[in-house]
Amino acid sequence: MADTKRDYYEVLGVDRNATAEEIKKAYRKKAIQYHPDKNPGDKEAEEKFKEAAEAYDVLSNPDKRARYDRFGHEGLGGAAGGGAYSASMEDILSNLSDLFGFDFSGRGSSFGGSPFSDIFGMYGGSQRGGRRVNRGGDLRVTVKLTLNEIATGVEKKIKLTKYVPCEHCKGTGAKDGTAYTTCSTCKGSGRVTQVQRMVFGTSRMIVECPDCHGEGQRITTKCPYCNGEGVVRGEEVISVNIPAGVSEGMQMSLEGKGNAPRHGGENGDLLVVIKEEKHPEFERQGKDIIYHLMLDYPTAALGGKVEIPTLDGFARIKIDAGTQPGRTYALRGKGLPSISSPGIGSLIVRVTIYVPEKLGRDAKEKIKALEELSDVKPTPEAKKRILGR
Repeated sequence: MADTKRDYYEVLGVDRNATAEEIKKAYRKKAIQYHPDKNPGDKEAEEKFKEAAEAYDVLSNPDKRARYDRFGHEGLGGAAGGGAYSASMEDILSNLSDLFGFDFSGRGSSFGGSPFSDIFGMYGGSQRGGRRVNRGGDLRVTVKLTLNEIATGVEKKIKLTKYVPCEHCKGTGAKDGTAYTTCSTCKGSGRVTQVQRMVFGTSRMIVECPDCHGEGQRITTKCPYCNGEGVVRGEEVISVNIPAGVSEGMQMSLEGKGNAPRHGGENGDLLVVIKEEKHPEFERQGKDIIYHLMLDYPTAALGGKVEIPTLDGFARIKIDAGTQPGRTYALRGKGLPSISSPGIGSLIVRVTIYVPEKLGRDAKEKIKALEELSDVKPTPEAKKRILGR
């Protein structure tokens, strides 16, 4: 069935090389433009609002984005882990509130009124605030895989050097984990209210506290071991289970396995990028693998059985008499799986005929004798059948 979904990059109006921050900003713009409160009763705007949420759900996730970039919408279905996007309007609004700090839920902020009063100054009221949660930086590593590992899936252990919480201050940055006090400016909330007068009314916007930078507390004495940062350099061995069927350039995201943040909070993610190692005998073509079989002339002419390598051993195939260069044989189920579609690919055997480069006197005489035989010369019918013209 033809894919009727619009391209996600087109939906958000961003380039395919857009950064995560550019995608986030584009989504916010679309969410404000098509929000139901701004477009009451407009079904088209509601659909575009949901479409933008679906696009952001994919493009903001490194793993889903990698599958989408490689396979399109088909790469997000089934066992790939994407599946159909089925978030309710309530879920979308709740996610927007968490993501951007505004109350997009339609229930209004703690000051009352519509969420758009905070953004456009239309109704009065204020944006919902809260203490900022620090987040550590993401890490990116490349993992090399053989075709055999891709065929079966594999567990890889990765040694990382990264920021980890300081054990002396428990990641707070304060001496002994206790030498801090509540911020007097925001009273520990991490947010303060800014009021601006605009043409259409007054806008109240909750912003990060400038004194504690949204943390709600201030360090009175720094931890001497991490100099108040709350993190130090450390090492960790991560076990990564890579599923069968991954391909070059794909990314897996391991939540919380990245750098620890300053002064506590949420760890960043670990992005695992797949790199395929070149196989000495096979080429990959999607789910299929290609093997180039070089036949000697007698076997190509007379037929016979030959042994070829596979990913899990060897197989014998029957060569038909009169096999021509370029002929292919397919061994179904001997290829690779895919994370985006069911079934196993094939091992495609492509035939090349070896023409001897050096001949002894006896071999030359025997081959020369063949020139006298009509059977070895192509007939017009054979040319048409083999060349197709």
